[in-house]
Amino acid sequence: MPATDCREASSASFSGFGFSILNRLPDQVHSMDSPSQEIELESFQKQVAERFNDLAAVDSDELLSISWIRKLLHAYICCQEEFRLIVFKNKDFLNRHPMDRYISEFFERIIKALDVCNAIRDGIEKIRQWQMQLEIVLCALDNQRSLGEGQIRRAKKALIDLDIGMLDEKESNTTLARRNRSFGRNNMAKESTSLGHFRSLSWSVSRSWSAARQLQAIGNNLVAPRANEIIATNGLNVAVFTMNYVLFFVMWALVAAIPCQDRGLQSHFLVTRQFVWSIPIISLHDRILEESRKRDRRNSCGLLKEIRLIEKCARHMNELTYSVHFPLNELKEEEIKERIRELKGVHGAVKDGLDPLVRQVREVFCRIVRIRTDGLDSIGRENSRD
Repeated sequence: MPATDCREASSASFSGFGFSILNRLPDQVHSMDSPSQEIELESFQKQVAERFNDLAAVDSDELLSISWIRKLLHAYICCQEEFRLIVFKNKDFLNRHPMDRYISEFFERIIKALDVCNAIRDGIEKIRQWQMQLEIVLCALDNQRSLGEGQIRRAKKALIDLDIGMLDEKESNTTLARRNRSFGRNNMAKESTSLGHFRSLSWSVSRSWSAARQLQAIGNNLVAPRANEIIATNGLNVAVFTMNYVLFFVMWALVAAIPCQDRGLQSHFLVTRQFVWSIPIISLHDRILEESRKRDRRNSCGLLKEIRLIEKCARHMNELTYSVHFPLNELKEEEIKERIRELKGVHGAVKDGLDPLVRQVREVFCRIVRIRTDGLDSIGRENSRD
């Protein structure tokens, strides 16, 4: 690749990355192969920033709700698809140093994310169990002409089971009721015969598995690329670094929101604010940490908004059912009906949201498998040509 005397041009070319160290590069730098590649790389950075700016614009009441988590997963899927197109348009670079190291580390990180997806799916199933307990309460108390002791006893039993389930999750946080099942295991086998590439692809997490340790492994050595390596890779390693960071944040946010084994939010997000996407991601990280430090959330089994609402409704209903005396007076019956309306709203939001959420987590899982398989296949073909 020819050398050119263009410090200013190079600095402008990479301005979309927000990586100002390039302003201090020596006069002799390598140029991009084509203006279109430069435009694609800058566009990718801006699109990532726009997607996370949208996520960060949500108010506190909607942050970490099921609908917000779904938007987060959609943003990840879109970012990965845009990244995939960039990578596979530049397959010739994947085997060149230092790009080979960057892409190899990326593939290692996304393999670790698969277990996080499995653990999150199991956590969603745990929430579904709690939703079913709410359903029993509603069946016992809703649309009854008159409430008797039998209905109240049935509701109490379901509330006790719910309370025990949520309390066990808070206190143990090390094992789950059921082992994970794979996302579309049979379908995945049909889609690709290249799963031999996967050195440690597991379809479930073990009882000793730790979400906190897995996040630490994903974020380990996640540092911004050096200027000379950006030049050597034509800026492709900046795109890889960006996608690594998006992966890291999304997995961290999922662990923060959904019950899973050994949840921990101690991961450090260290990234220069000169990247155009860093400000919304850092802002979201800080807001989620702030939420986790609130007194009523410190020991929560998950920061998902709907989990907090389940806890709140169950507590109110518990207090009410234990204070009733028969026959019920008109005031107490109206109070129970008000709590039932509150419970129905929470139950409906959880019931409607969980199926689409688990489908999105499954899609993230499948896309991670696909990009790694396709990427390793491409590298293998390039090596065979050499």
